[in-house]
Amino acid sequence: CMAMTLRLDDAETDALRKRAEHEGRSMQEVARSAVREYIESRSKRDLLDKVLYEELPRFAEALDRLGR
Repeated sequence: CMAMTLRLDDAETDALRKRAEHEGRSMQEVARSAVREYIESRSKRDLLDKVLYEELPRFAEALDRLGR
């Protein structure tokens, strides 16, 4: 593992503390989970954007015809 410092303002810290208490987990566990979810969702979005950018032009004419 690699250590890092995450600086949060008071409101963010309070919200994280409340969420962690609500879930019965540590603030660190909640923060790490949030980072994993963020990375996963962005990775999926990046992949979708790449496919749409590369593949959509191939089907533009067919999609145009279907839209009429």
